[in-house]
Amino acid sequence: MLKLDLSNEPVWLDLGHGVRVQLRPLTTALMVAARNDPAVQALGDDASDEESALTFARALAQVAILDWEGVGDADSNPIPVSPEAIDALLDLWPLFEAFQTGYVAKGLLLEQEKNASSPSPTGSSVGATDTARAASLARAPQLSAKTARKG
Repeated sequence: MLKLDLSNEPVWLDLGHGVRVQLRPLTTALMVAARNDPAVQALGDDASDEESALTFARALAQVAILDWEGVGDADSNPIPVSPEAIDALLDLWPLFEAFQTGYVAKGLLLEQEKNASSPSPTGSSVGATDTARAASLARAPQLSAKTARKG
């Protein structure tokens, strides 16, 4: 069963290393905005999955991140959210991965679910359990970034 969160309140996501970001709810409008970002649109069909994933995540972060904590300059002074600072934050691999799995993957996994077939109510698939591992979920954004930008 799909559970709808009707609150539309921003949420905080812990990215690790003392950093957390306040994000808009992941809505259709945000996904459309990210898909229509000029950098995403400029990706060619020959773009690697990694390049597509990074470009899409950056575009989504630009429209989704409202605020953050634990992000500062070289002198440890807090810095405000800005496009350049968001890109610099996502250049740090552990923080990029946390953003991918904690935020981006949720939208892309729902996109994948609508393409899956449900088990037959009778036959050998009755009562079958999901055997997917967490590692496959971590790869989902990278595998689906091209699909997400093409709509």
